[in-house]
Amino acid sequence: MRSDRLLTAYTWAFLVFMFGPLLLMVISSFNDASPPSVTEWNGLTGKWYAFFWMPEETLRADPVLRSLDRDRFVSCFGNSVKVATMVVPLSLLLGLAGAVLLTRWRSKANGVLWWVLLSPMLAPGVVLGLSALVFWGRLGINAGLFTIVMAQVTFIAGYPMLILMARLQRQPIELEEAALDLGASPWRVFRRLTLPYLAPALISAGVIAFMASMENYNTTMFAKGGSCTLATEIGAMGRNPNGHPPVINAVGTIIIAITVAAALAHTFLLRREGKEE
Repeated sequence: MRSDRLLTAYTWAFLVFMFGPLLLMVISSFNDASPPSVTEWNGLTGKWYAFFWMPEETLRADPVLRSLDRDRFVSCFGNSVKVATMVVPLSLLLGLAGAVLLTRWRSKANGVLWWVLLSPMLAPGVVLGLSALVFWGRLGINAGLFTIVMAQVTFIAGYPMLILMARLQRQPIELEEAALDLGASPWRVFRRLTLPYLAPALISAGVIAFMASMENYNTTMFAKGGSCTLATEIGAMGRNPNGHPPVINAVGTIIIAITVAAALAHTFLLRREGKEE
C-alpha cells in the first residue's frame, strides 16, 4: 500500500516537473508583461500572437514589439522550412538505404556497420556542426543553408533508419524470396512489396525528421554561418540580458498546440481504422 502511494506521488511529481514549465509558458504568453511573468499580471492580451500579422502602425506603437525585427524572424522561419524540406527526403533516402542494408545483408560486418551508421546520433551536435563547417569550407563552400542541411542530415538520417529497420524486421522475408523465385527483379520486389509495406513507417519517419530539423539548435548554430533558422533566432532572442520577449512564449504555445492537435488527430484515425477492421 505504501509503495503504491510512493509510486503515485513520484508520478505526479514527474508530471509536474515535465509539464509545469510548459503550463507557465502558456499562461505567461497571454500576460501583457515583458519579460514574461506569471507572478506580475499586467492584463490579458493576445498581442504577442498578433505580432506576426498586426499592422506596422500598431507594431511601432508598442515599445516591446517595436524593438523586434519581424521581417528577420519570418525570414528565419522560412529558412527553417527550406532546410527541413531538403533534410527530410535526404534523411529518408539514407535511412532507408541503411535499414535495408542492415536487415537484408547478412554479414559479419553488420555489427560494425550498425555502430558506424548510428555514431552521428551519439556525437555532440557541436562536433557535427563544426565538422560540416570545416569539411565544406575546405571544398570552397561557404557556411549557409547548404552546410546546415548537410550537418543535420548526418544525424537525422539515423532516426528514419531505426524506424524503418523496426518495420522491415517484422516483414516476412519469405514474401520477397517467393517473388524473386517467380522471376520478379529485385527492384520490382522492392517497389511492389517492400515499399508499400514501409509506407506507414516512412510517413512517421518523415514527420520525426521534419520536427528534428525544425527544432535543432546545437548543430545548426555551428554550421549556419551568416544564415539563421527559427531555432537559432529564438536562441539569440533568449540571450537578451533584459529577458526574452514574450513573443517566444507565444511561438512555443503555438508549437505545443500544433503538436497536441496532430497527436489527437493521429489517435482518432487509428481508432477509426480499428473500428473499420
